[in-house]
Amino acid sequence: MKHQPPRRWGVVAAVVALVLLACLQIQYHHLKVDLGKAGFASATQENNAIRSRNRIRWGPDRNGAHSLPRGIVHRHSDMSLRPLWEDDTASTHKNKNSDYSALLAMAVGISQIKNIDTMARKFLKENYAVMLFHYDGNVDGWRHLEWSDKAIHILAHNQTKWWFAKRFLHPDVMAIYDFIFLWDEDLGVENFNPRRYLDIMVSEGLEITQPALDPDLSTDIHHRITIRNKMAKVHRRIYDNRPSMNCSDESKGPPCTGMILFMDGVLT
Repeated sequence: MKHQPPRRWGVVAAVVALVLLACLQIQYHHLKVDLGKAGFASATQENNAIRSRNRIRWGPDRNGAHSLPRGIVHRHSDMSLRPLWEDDTASTHKNKNSDYSALLAMAVGISQIKNIDTMARKFLKENYAVMLFHYDGNVDGWRHLEWSDKAIHILAHNQTKWWFAKRFLHPDVMAIYDFIFLWDEDLGVENFNPRRYLDIMVSEGLEITQPALDPDLSTDIHHRITIRNKMAKVHRRIYDNRPSMNCSDESKGPPCTGMILFMDGVLT
């Protein structure tokens, strides 16, 4: 006599089969939707790339749509201040009497305002751009200076000049300048002429320099190579026979030659 399985087991099996079928249908539907989204995203990226390529075209495209007007897109920019109503061609970062464009950038605090005032006047007189990085948060304290509105002011609390430089001296902006003065705020410039200094750089074919320090006026001079040689306009090395230095024509590096302190560096 054979044993017959209860009918209820057949019902359970049928229910399980229906559940599995429903799950497979749901998964199939989700997969179909995901593939559709991926295809849409890919198509969108491709369209965006095409639009980016066409964005610099002047005039209407094949569909009659207009791109940006001529004069808005530029390869480079600069730090020259221009009113909204002024034509770009009317303002220039170069002095009509100078062959150079230059930018003076410094991290400054209000305690050095007198010294910065002297620096800024010298550079703005030559129509060179001035950018001040305010690390102490005090910008209003500079408003009374007559040249303040001609300078670029950037504020970030307790940051160094290199923090500012890496974030605001972007290559696409700096490329338009022939020279960049990345200076400390406590340099004495009573006898410094920025235009004459650049004339010397160009005539000597120099790309990275620093103004020499006057030993009679400067304190805390740590390297002899930074001291002014009154017998020459430019010096590239020093000579010292002491064993601790041993600087000669054979020397290939600091402290004898090839050394710039970036408290007052000037770059091309």
